[in-house]
Amino acid sequence: MHRVVALVLPNVVAFDLAIPAQIFGHAAEQEYYSFTTCGVAPGPVPSTTGYAVYAERGIDAIASADTVVVPGYAPHDVPDPVVLDALRTAAGRGARVVSVCTGAFALAAAGLLDGRKATTHWQHTDELAALYPLVDVDGDVLYVDAGQIMTSAGVAAGIDLCLHIVRTDLGADDAVRIARRMVVAPHRDGGQAQYLQRPVPADGTGLAATCDWAREHLEESLTVADMAKHAGWAPRTFARRFLSETGMTPLRWLVAQRRLEARRLLESTDMPVDEVARRSGLGTAGNLRLHLARDADSTPTAYRRTYRNRLRRP
Repeated sequence: MHRVVALVLPNVVAFDLAIPAQIFGHAAEQEYYSFTTCGVAPGPVPSTTGYAVYAERGIDAIASADTVVVPGYAPHDVPDPVVLDALRTAAGRGARVVSVCTGAFALAAAGLLDGRKATTHWQHTDELAALYPLVDVDGDVLYVDAGQIMTSAGVAAGIDLCLHIVRTDLGADDAVRIARRMVVAPHRDGGQAQYLQRPVPADGTGLAATCDWAREHLEESLTVADMAKHAGWAPRTFARRFLSETGMTPLRWLVAQRRLEARRLLESTDMPVDEVARRSGLGTAGNLRLHLARDADSTPTAYRRTYRNRLRRP
C-alpha cells in the first residue's frame, strides 16, 4: 500500500486538494493507495473557496508518507517552520514530494526546489522566480517531473501530474482507466503549454476528431500533411491552429502519442521490441530505444521488466 498524504495549509485551494483526493483516495484505487490529509494540527483549515477543509491528522502523518502532496494555497506566505522541517525530512528519507499549483511556494521555501526545474500557475511564475532565485522556474509547461520532486502548473494541471504519477507507479492502463472515470484527457504531455489562447475542442469535434483518428493509425507512416488532410485544412493552417489550441506542434504531439503507445505495449503485451516499434509507428527497435531513453531514461527491456514487477489489478 502506497501512502499518500496531502498537506493542507491555511487558505488551501479546495480544488487543488480535491485532485489528489479523487485520484489517489477514490475507493477504486484503495488496492494500491491509501490517502489522508494532514495539517499542522488536526481539524478544520480555511480554504480560498469559502468553506473549511478538515485535516484528518497532524503534521506527524508526513513521517510515514510515501508521497506528500502540497496543494495550492494563498497568499504564498512561508509556511510554519514545522511544515518546512517535515517536508525536508520527508525528502531526505526518499519520499516523493509533489506540489499542485501554488503549493510549489511551500516546496521552494523548504529548499526542495533549489537547483531544480519547477513550475507553478502561470500567473505566479514571476513571483516564484523572484522570491526563490535558485529555482529554475518554467512557466510554459503543465508539470515538471524532476524525479523525487514534482511540480504542476495551475489548478487542473494537477490532474495531469497526478495521472502521470499513476502511470509511473502502475502503468498506462490504470492511468487511462482513472482518466475515463474522471472524464478527462488520458494523457497530456508535461511539456505542453499551460496557457492557451483558445480552449481545446470537445472530444469528437474539430482537432479532437483528427487526434482520435491519428491515434488509431499510429502504425502507419502518418505525417502532419495526412492529419491536415483529415481535418480539411491546408498544412500550414492546420499547424498554426493545432499549436494555438493544444500548445504543441502537430509533429511533437504525434511523436508523443507514439512514445505513449510504445510504453503501453511494453507494459501490457509480450510483443518483441521490433513489433512494438512497428505497431507504435516508431519504425525500428533502434528508434524506439532512442525515444524511450529520452522519455523514460530506460531501455525497452528494462522498462518492461520494471512494469512487470509492479502491482497489477487482477
